[in-house]
Amino acid sequence: MRKLIALFILLITCNSFAQISEKQVDELVENTLKSFNVPGIAVAIVKDRKMVLSKGYGVKSILNNEKVDANTLFGIASNSKAFTTAALSMLVDEKKINWDDKVIQYIPEFKMYNEYVTNEFTIRDLVTHRSGLGLGAGDLMIWPDGSDFITTDIIHNLQYLKPVSAFRTKYDYDNLLYIVAGEVIAKVSGQSWCDFIEERIMKPLEMNNSAASFVRLKDTTNIIAPHVPTDGKLKIISRYKNQAFDAAAGIYSSVNDLSKWMILQLQNGKYGSEKQFQLFSKKEQNEMWSLQTIIPANTRPPYNTHFSGYGLGWFLSDIKGYKQVTHTGGLEGIVTQTTLFPELNLGIVVLTNQQSGAAFTAITNTIKDSYLNIPYANYVEMYSKREKDNIAEADKTTVEVWATVAKNQKNKLKIDYKKYTSLYVDNWFGKVELSEKKGKLFFKSIRSPQLAGEIFYYKDNIFAVKWNNRSFNADAFLFFEMDEKGKSIGIKMKPISDLTDFSYDFQDLDFVRVRE
Repeated sequence: MRKLIALFILLITCNSFAQISEKQVDELVENTLKSFNVPGIAVAIVKDRKMVLSKGYGVKSILNNEKVDANTLFGIASNSKAFTTAALSMLVDEKKINWDDKVIQYIPEFKMYNEYVTNEFTIRDLVTHRSGLGLGAGDLMIWPDGSDFITTDIIHNLQYLKPVSAFRTKYDYDNLLYIVAGEVIAKVSGQSWCDFIEERIMKPLEMNNSAASFVRLKDTTNIIAPHVPTDGKLKIISRYKNQAFDAAAGIYSSVNDLSKWMILQLQNGKYGSEKQFQLFSKKEQNEMWSLQTIIPANTRPPYNTHFSGYGLGWFLSDIKGYKQVTHTGGLEGIVTQTTLFPELNLGIVVLTNQQSGAAFTAITNTIKDSYLNIPYANYVEMYSKREKDNIAEADKTTVEVWATVAKNQKNKLKIDYKKYTSLYVDNWFGKVELSEKKGKLFFKSIRSPQLAGEIFYYKDNIFAVKWNNRSFNADAFLFFEMDEKGKSIGIKMKPISDLTDFSYDFQDLDFVRVRE
C-alpha cells in the first residue's frame, strides 16, 4: 500500500510539471504566425542540458516562401549583449580586467557629459544601463541603418549627451555603451570584438553556422529576410548591416546554435560532452546573474514577480519563486527572445522575422507556464488584442496630426518657408538641411541619409516630418524656436506616435541654425 501511495504522489508531482508537447508547440507557433502576421519563427527548448525541441515554422521571406528550419539564421539583436558580457567575464577570469576598473584606463578618450561621471565610469557601468542617460540616448547615430558614424565618432559624441537622471540611480536602457564595452574587449584582448566572439565563444561551442556580424557570415543561403508592417501591408526591408553596432546587437545565429549557448549558460560556463571544458567561471556566471540595476517590479498573477532588475547583459526577476534570466532583441524587421530558468535547467529561445514583440512573448510565456505548473492562458489571443488596442490608441494621435495637416493644405494656408530653410547642427548628431523645392519644405540629415522627408505645417511654429521610408513608423514633430524677427534659430524634435521605437531618440536633439 505504501508503495502505491508513493507511486501516486510521484505521478501527481510529475504530471504537475508536464512538459509542453511538440504538437502543442506546433499549434502555438502556427497560431502566432497567423495572429501577428509574422512570416517565420524558430523555437528551441533545452531541458536538463539537452535540446528537447529545435524547429522552424513559416517562411524565411514572403517573396520566395522557403521554409524556416532549425538552422535558419536570424539577427539576434540585443541578445548579443550577453555575449559581450560573457567575453568580459572571460577577461576577468584571466585577470586582465576587473569589472570595477575605470573605462578611461583602457579608453583614455572616453568622456561623458559630466567630468565626475567620466572619471568614475567603470566597465560594470558600461553594461548595466545606469549611466544617467535617457532611454536609447544617442541611438540616432546608429539607427536607422546607413549613417556614417563610426565607433570613434560614437565614443567622442557621448560627451554631448545630457543626462536625465543622476549617475547610477536609475535604469534607462542604452545601446551605445555596449559599443564602448566592445572596444574595451578589443583593447585588452588584442582582437576585434567580432574575432573574440567567434574564436573564443562560438568556435568552442561549435556554433558553426553563426557569426558575430551579418557581414562575416560564410553562408547566407539559409537566412531570413526582415519584415515590417507598412501602410497596412507586410513589407521586406533592407537588412541592418552597421558593424559599429555589433557589440550591442550584431550576432546572427540559429536556434540549433543558440541551444548550445543556452546549455553553456545553464551549466555555469561549462561545455563539452562531459562538461570537461570551462568558458567562464561559475563565479563570473553568478556575477552576470546578480542584480546590478533595480527595475520596478510589477507584482501580479500569474508570475507574482517581487524583484526585477538588470545584471550584466541579462534581465533578472523572480517568477513563481524561480529565478528568470532573460533578454530580448530587436533590429528593423527582426525581434527575438532568450529565457533561462537555471533552477529548472530550462532554456527557451524564440526568433522571428517581423517586429512584433507580442508574438515571441506569447510563445515564450506559454512554454514556460507549462514548466512552472501555471494554468494555461491564451496569450496569443490576449496579446493580439492588446497589440491592436495599443496601435489603435496610438493611431488616434497620428490620425489627428495628419488630418490637421490635410486641413491646412485644403485651406491653402500660406507659410513662408524661407523663415525655416537653413542648415542646422546638433552637437552629437551633426548637420541637417531644411530646403524649399517647388513650394514644399524638406528635411535631410547629412550624416544619416535615410532620415529624409517632406515637412508639413501643423500649427503655430510646429511642423511634422513624414519620412520617405515609410517602414520606419517614426514620423516626428519639429518645434521651431524663432527670433524677434520671426526667423527660425533652432529646432527641437520628438516622435509623433507613442509607439515609435525608442532608438529614434529625436527628443534628444537640439539643433541650432548655422547658415542663412
